[in-house]
Amino acid sequence: MADRHSVQAQAQRVSTTRPSGGTTMVTTGGGGTILKRIQEHAPNSTQVVGLLTLVISGGILLFLTGLTLTATVMGLIFFTPLIILSSPIWVPAGTVFIAIAGFLFMTGVSLLAVCSWMYKYFRGRHPPGSDRVDYARSRIADTASHMKDYAREYGGYLQSKVKDAAPGA
Repeated sequence: MADRHSVQAQAQRVSTTRPSGGTTMVTTGGGGTILKRIQEHAPNSTQVVGLLTLVISGGILLFLTGLTLTATVMGLIFFTPLIILSSPIWVPAGTVFIAIAGFLFMTGVSLLAVCSWMYKYFRGRHPPGSDRVDYARSRIADTASHMKDYAREYGGYLQSKVKDAAPGA
């Protein structure tokens, strides 16, 4: 019963009209035509171009992926015997290569860290450990000052001893 009432209500809302152009347009109870509603939800030209670009680039990338996979499988098929026969050379060479690459990488990382720390230190940003560097610098400066005073004090003493040993000098 409820289904019959909803179908009748829907039929009353939908009616056909003939405008002066002679075409039949279907209107709904909302007042707008179906054609207008479709045009309102249609994508604009920018969206269409974007979708086309997406589809074309996706197709190209999918093709290149298949080509790469095929070339990799073919390369493995053809070069597997050569790789197996020369493996006594490849294993030690690979080990040495990995060790050298790791050493160079860690050296580069350490160099980068030291340069970054020095840059921050000289710019006055006080990186971690700068207080110990400042303390060590002040200790070195104090020791140098004491050695200078010590040299002046005993330098005169030695100068007088040299004159005693060689009165004409």
